[in-house]
Amino acid sequence: MLLLALAFIAVASLPAVIALVFCADEIIDRVACGYAEWRDRRRERRTIARLDRAVEADALTRDIDLSGFDREDRRPLEQLAADLRRLGGQRVGASGRSMVWHGAVLQAYDDRLRLACRALGITEHLTELEGVDLEIERVRVEGVLHAAGLALPAARANHRQRHP
Repeated sequence: MLLLALAFIAVASLPAVIALVFCADEIIDRVACGYAEWRDRRRERRTIARLDRAVEADALTRDIDLSGFDREDRRPLEQLAADLRRLGGQRVGASGRSMVWHGAVLQAYDDRLRLACRALGITEHLTELEGVDLEIERVRVEGVLHAAGLALPAARANHRQRHP
């Protein structure tokens, strides 16, 4: 009886054994790849933890008040960048427009520059200056914002502005 049961189990499991033999290389490959991915993820986590300890990331961000980012009136940085690009294009290509319109565009552009500087923690003096000093400060702020990663058309090195 025992011999008959073992023979039945052997015949029933024979297709599984044959499939295991034919697919052994794929099974071994999947196990090896899974282990390699696990090892890489573990190595990345350890590297990030070492960098956090080396830089003391918690100490750098401990004094930052993050509640300012949750305000209802705070505009997203992407929207500010889009406004700056649009207003910058209108400011540069304002030939044939009235001085009132040009002044309003410049005022709106400066407002967006101030908001972007405030969002990124950059010091600006746009409200304190006028005339040529204001133009110089505007160019400086555009360059600092560009260096911070905010792409503005007027801040590109090979871009020349046209004056109306």
